[in-house]
Amino acid sequence: MMQLTGQFLIATPSMPDTRFAHSVVLLCAHSDQGAMGIIINKPLPDLRLPTLLTHLDIARSDGATGLGGDIPDMPVHFGGPVETSRGFVLHSPDFFSAEGSLAVADGLVLSTSVEILSEMARGQGPGAALVALGYSGWGPEQLEREIQAGGWLLAEASAPMLFATEDGRKWAAALAQIGVDPRMLSGATGHA
Repeated sequence: MMQLTGQFLIATPSMPDTRFAHSVVLLCAHSDQGAMGIIINKPLPDLRLPTLLTHLDIARSDGATGLGGDIPDMPVHFGGPVETSRGFVLHSPDFFSAEGSLAVADGLVLSTSVEILSEMARGQGPGAALVALGYSGWGPEQLEREIQAGGWLLAEASAPMLFATEDGRKWAAALAQIGVDPRMLSGATGHA
C-alpha cells in the first residue's frame, strides 16, 4: 500500500463531490484503515480566529511572542465535511503538545487539543498556523479508489504552500508544483 500521509491531494475537475471542488487537502493520516485530511484552501466566509476564540471563551492577551502581540484576524477554514464543529490546527513545528500534536510532514504539525488555541490567544503558539473546523475522511481503500478514478492528484506537502500561499491561489499553485496547467484539465476522464 502506498503511504500518502504528508501529501497534498489536489481535486481535479472530475471530482464528483462538489464540497471538494478546487480543494487542496493535506493528508494527515493514511493507513489500511482509511485516511484523514484537512482542506487548506477553503476559508469559512463568516468566521475569523478572534471570533472563534470568543465563542470558545478563550481569553486573549496582548503583547507576547508566537503569532505576535495581537491575535491575527486570520480566517477559520472548512477542513472537511466530517465533525464540522471539531477544531484542528495545522502549524509550524515550533509548538508541540505531547497529548494533542502529530507531526504530519516536514515542517507541518497537526494539533487537535484546545490547548493550542489557548496558547495562540496568549501569543505563545506556533509561528505559523491554519485553523480549521471539520476534517475530510475516507474509509478503507476509498481514497485509493477516488485517486484511481481520477478525482485527485498528489503533490508533496510543503509549509510554504500551506502558510505563505494565498487561499485563492493554493489549488493552481499545487497543480503547478507537479507541472499541471489547470487550463489543461478536463472534467471528463477516460480509462485505457
